[in-house]
Amino acid sequence: YVMLLTLSPYTPTYRDRVSPPGVMIRPYLNGFTIAFNVSQPSTWQPYVDSMHHFLAAYDDKVQEEKNIECVSGQYFIQGGNESEEKKACQFKRSLLQNCSGIEDPTFGYSKGQPCILLKMNRIIGYRPGAGVPVSVDCKVQKGNESDLRSVDFYPGNGTFDLMYYPYYGKITHVNYTSPLVAMHFTDVKKNYLVHIQCRLNGKGIINDVNSDRFLGRIIFTLRIGK
Repeated sequence: YVMLLTLSPYTPTYRDRVSPPGVMIRPYLNGFTIAFNVSQPSTWQPYVDSMHHFLAAYDDKVQEEKNIECVSGQYFIQGGNESEEKKACQFKRSLLQNCSGIEDPTFGYSKGQPCILLKMNRIIGYRPGAGVPVSVDCKVQKGNESDLRSVDFYPGNGTFDLMYYPYYGKITHVNYTSPLVAMHFTDVKKNYLVHIQCRLNGKGIINDVNSDRFLGRIIFTLRIGK
């Protein structure tokens, strides 16, 4: 009990060996296979509903009310007492452009061009990229590279802006909204299982550990039927 009293509820006691972040995708319904037929809305509507539900917290009005505008390209380091509530930077869903669900409420699924969101796991105090934004790339994990002919990334060129880091923990960083990178698969081979790997790239990032499919990368399968 005495030892527990020495632990801070706000930050880990030791942070000299912070592990690199893992990643996760949305929508995530039944495993890491996203399969649907464009001509059958019932097959892709659950993915669309999941995306809208997930992005509700990213609505522009919600972000404007709860969070502040920050300076892009630099870490948002906040001093003061560790128990003080921290401010959070706005991440508006409109930043996701064609994958925001604003202009196209189906996130491209009705056209056979699905959007998938990539989220980096939260690590208290971690500053990814060592001063350079972490970027995302996607390629065919196994099979013919031509099965994946085109991917668009949002926002910008598919990077996690430094201003969303470091994260101070759920107790004090109450309105923190994890930044996202949207991957818009605009040209994927149809009626075929395409195994895709999307990776984080940046200084300090580890993305090549075969025993961990979530550390710095994510592997999933797309099957888009007509």
